Amino acid sequence: QVQLVESGGGLVQAGDSRRLSCAASGGTFSRYAMGWFRQAPGKEREFVVTINWNGGRTYYADFVKGRFTISRDNAKNTVYLQMNTLKPEDTAVYFCASSGLFYTLPRRENEYDYWGQGTQVTVSS
Repeated sequence: QVQLVESGGGLVQAGDSRRLSCAASGGTFSRYAMGWFRQAPGKEREFVVTINWNGGRTYYADFVKGRFTISRDNAKNTVYLQMNTLKPEDTAVYFCASSGLFYTLPRRENEYDYWGQGTQVTVSS
């Protein structure tokens, strides 16, 4: 059983930066691909970005390319999401998730096994 705990959310202004963290426990972190998803009010949860087991490969949704950066520190069992140039439309609950498909770049929710509880990011205009 893997536990994931996100942190770093909060209220920011448009154009600001924010870094989210997701700490994992209860499993072998380096055996998981990790992903970030988000859910805006009234909308379905959507894929944001994923990173493979060693951080060597990533895949971003088009709407965050060039603004968000995912990274991981396997020694700390933590994955990060650096968000720059935030926009009001980035307002959402951000979830991290782990996938046993560690050598791939999973983008669908059903490819992920464990989820965090989410952290709210609110971007004011």
